[in-house]
Amino acid sequence: MNKEKIAILVDSCCNVPQEFVDKYGMYVIPLKVLYKDREYMDGVDITAEEVYRGLEKEIPKTSLPSGEHIQKILDRIKADGYEKVIAVTISSGLSGTNNMINLLAKNYEGLEFFVLDTKNISIGSGFHAIQAARYLEAGMSYQAICEKLEKEVMNCKVFFVVETLEYLQKGGRIGLVASLFGNALHLKPIISCNEDGVYYTVAKVRGRKQSISKTKELALQFAGNHKKYNVSIMHGDAAALCEEIKQDLLPKLPYMDVFVSDQVSPALGVHTGPGTIGICIQVLED
Repeated sequence: MNKEKIAILVDSCCNVPQEFVDKYGMYVIPLKVLYKDREYMDGVDITAEEVYRGLEKEIPKTSLPSGEHIQKILDRIKADGYEKVIAVTISSGLSGTNNMINLLAKNYEGLEFFVLDTKNISIGSGFHAIQAARYLEAGMSYQAICEKLEKEVMNCKVFFVVETLEYLQKGGRIGLVASLFGNALHLKPIISCNEDGVYYTVAKVRGRKQSISKTKELALQFAGNHKKYNVSIMHGDAAALCEEIKQDLLPKLPYMDVFVSDQVSPALGVHTGPGTIGICIQVLED
């Protein structure tokens, strides 16, 4: 169906599950996870589990992929016979990856580019790439897909809660989330991305249990009475809790299309820490 020879490119923090990467032949740009003595490629030569297990010894940093690495991926896309690229990245308000791909795309010869700033994080970005692949599979034109993706950016919302704000603070990714929540008060912010793609507090509640409850409630509200939506429950080193939420939540979401449940990528794990739970809803139809 791919008459226009369109490739789909994502960054590793979009958390597109491997099954979709394989099914649709997506290209993935890995971000970097940096330790004092070594650097790794996100999800390539380091796992989320390894990051979590090592946090007591060292909290690594993350950085953009190198321009050279992205250039090599673009060269591979061209060599594989593609002529157009739909690149989907996490929010430009949280990472410089979107800007870097835009800069490289401007000077790249032989490929036409559309770079989507999802203003989102994790699968909240990844769902746009999955939808792009599905639209392509349905025979939609490059132009139509690009326009549809632009329109759908605000139809996708991730609500997440972290065990502690320590990692967001240390990574400088705290955004508009007040970092002064006192541990003595056990106040937990439920975090999402605003229209500029920056973290902000949607709600704040007391205690872990209530925070999970409120996150579920916000996700259900966002799904509302819509007739079709994609759903994801993501976690950071909290598989059992993720499964528990799934059992409770899915029966309440009767119009679900694609469902994704996975651990966040190592690079995202660095910033959110263990115990993170995120619920994403992408509304597809009113």
